[in-house]
Amino acid sequence: MRISAALALSLTLSSSPASAWTMKADVVPSTTTRRGAFSTIASTASAAAAAAAVISAAPAPGLALEECPSGSNNCVRTSWSPPGGTSKADAVRAVRDVVNAYPQDGQDKVDGGGWKIATDDLDGSGTARIEYMSAGTGFFAKAFNGGKPFVDDLKLEVQDGGTVQVKSQSRVGDSDLGVNQKRVDYLAAALKTKGWSV
Repeated sequence: MRISAALALSLTLSSSPASAWTMKADVVPSTTTRRGAFSTIASTASAAAAAAAVISAAPAPGLALEECPSGSNNCVRTSWSPPGGTSKADAVRAVRDVVNAYPQDGQDKVDGGGWKIATDDLDGSGTARIEYMSAGTGFFAKAFNGGKPFVDDLKLEVQDGGTVQVKSQSRVGDSDLGVNQKRVDYLAAALKTKGWSV
């Protein structure tokens, strides 16, 4: 059976000040089969669903750091607040001091492979990324990572008011066995001794 018009869905971005995503149905004149029309609708709906997933994964306004994936077992996302009246420059200095004081040989059986600052624009944009490595000697490193160290990324964003957005996440694996939380807790404890809320 042939039909004379196919229903297609399109995703359009509103140019209004509210800027919202909207779904709009269009009738596309053509001669096609029912199967072809449903195929067009299904593929367009899939594209709309994919676009919606990308939009929902975007960071909250004003934050460059994205949230941890839902249900993640290898990611920690938190924030640290300096004492009242702390400037962004003073917050950057405190965070940099705490990061640099982290033991190069790790702590509490965490980060035995050391760490390095991958990017540091704390004085500019307020962001930094530090790479932490496992020793690579444990069972999971040997069994699942070829004896190579696991690498985790700690991302920091110091906002204008001095609040620090923090995300620590493993690059591979479903679970980090609490490694990211131990690292973040260690750094937070050092800031807490300086009067920060963590």
